[in-house]
Amino acid sequence: MKRWLIPSLLIWVSALLGQQMTGEELIKKVNRTLNVASSHAKMKMTIVTTSGDTRTFIFESWSKERGEKSLIRYQQPRRIKGQAVLMLNNGNDIWVYFPRTQRVRKLATHAKKQRMQGSDFSYEDMGGGDEFINDFIATRLSDEKMTGYDCYTVELIRKEGKDVSYSRLIMWVMKEKFVPIVIDYYDEDDPTLWVKRLVQSDIRVIDDISTGTKVVMHSILKNTQTGLELLDMEYNIPLDDKIFTERNLKK
Repeated sequence: MKRWLIPSLLIWVSALLGQQMTGEELIKKVNRTLNVASSHAKMKMTIVTTSGDTRTFIFESWSKERGEKSLIRYQQPRRIKGQAVLMLNNGNDIWVYFPRTQRVRKLATHAKKQRMQGSDFSYEDMGGGDEFINDFIATRLSDEKMTGYDCYTVELIRKEGKDVSYSRLIMWVMKEKFVPIVIDYYDEDDPTLWVKRLVQSDIRVIDDISTGTKVVMHSILKNTQTGLELLDMEYNIPLDDKIFTERNLKK
């Protein structure tokens, strides 16, 4: 009977600690899960339009310093092969390289709110960093079950003066792994207007990091959706700072 005592005690302690956690503490744990030191991924993006047509992109991405620096380089389709996007300062500074003209263009600050390749993800959505902590006030709501998982529920309200695309977020966080399974996004100016929902699924452990290998962003207003499928991923790898430079965009 003793061999069952310690695991049972650990489960009880874990549940007790979970009950006591505040919204701010939960978001800090989520942030640590999402923002790893560095990563390299290959992904497929599929955009489904209102008419049901689909467009598919294949790209590689690199990230460093817990999302503060990131680079995306497209491989398919052929018409945009080599196009690259560099995001620094957690997506506040964005450069785009266009291989046809061999030119790099720096986007205006507000461009981070624009749709990326016409998808339901904005540049801001694809960025990393401490946005959830620095730009929002977190309040814990009642625990709920979401998409089959027992979840903590957190409401994030934008802080006064912060330039982010959403006035409010509702996040359902998987209790076991602190992965956000569902995030609801509300309009920049109207916190009652629900505009998008992100759903993560097929959670796998890669290099000891819990990872949603399939992600879908639904646009509630446009009736469109964009899926991201992870084709390959590696975490906590050495990445040279030269990767995240304007000069490297042209390679």
